[in-house]
Amino acid sequence: MPNYTVNASILTQFAQWIATTPPLFIGDEIIVQKLPFTHTDNLQINDYRGNSRLGFIYQHLCQELFTHCSPLAIEQTELQLNNEGRTLGELDFILRDPFSLDASHLAQHWEVAIKFYLLHQGRWYGPNAKDRLDKKLRHMLNHQLKHTHTPCFIEQYPQWQYLSQHLLMQGRLYINPFESHPIPRFCEGKEINVSQITGYWCYQKQFSQIDESLYQLDKSCWAIGAALTPELTAVTKPLQSILHCQSQSGRFWFIVPDNWPNNT
Repeated sequence: MPNYTVNASILTQFAQWIATTPPLFIGDEIIVQKLPFTHTDNLQINDYRGNSRLGFIYQHLCQELFTHCSPLAIEQTELQLNNEGRTLGELDFILRDPFSLDASHLAQHWEVAIKFYLLHQGRWYGPNAKDRLDKKLRHMLNHQLKHTHTPCFIEQYPQWQYLSQHLLMQGRLYINPFESHPIPRFCEGKEINVSQITGYWCYQKQFSQIDESLYQLDKSCWAIGAALTPELTAVTKPLQSILHCQSQSGRFWFIVPDNWPNNT
């Protein structure tokens, strides 16, 4: 994938968003609710040049925050687990908590993710409807975070055989204001943080019902939004298959094809 550039100003805003925005789920022994980032006001970040996928940018900023704004210390990032020449998986972060009173939590395995999901008929779908919140959460809890329990991992990294597991999942959840559906409180038995159900979505055929101007967002601004300047041109007709926009009032909107989520 070609290199993609995000300037330092946007990255700094994005990092502040990560450090202060509640996760998608109420916390438990694995799901993180209390964010481990402090004193971010003086964080200095250089321009990003790399993969354009938002998850890569998000993980890069988490690494910056763990490095400069967290009591947790990075021991390893993007740790690959291999067996007989085959890659079994990759761990986002191995962190060390030097202040933990629990010896079993001195070393920690963290997986991080940023996701955006749209409620449709009781399920949360990604803009690419092959992605669903229940599937993603199940994969993170039952696959990604289980790598450190495998004999292969323990054999290769015996110093980390007692890692605690932690999942940080941030993003935003969207509902269709032109349709009435009950909003689930749980997903895969985990309680959804309703404070993060702040976005709207609609079909292209419903676009004319939106009563304020929308402005398309670059993917690097999906989380934080963009400053609405006179130079920006409002979306008058959604020609692309999927649009992520910000309204004049600051509301986030997804506009999807009329056959979504059956178009993938």
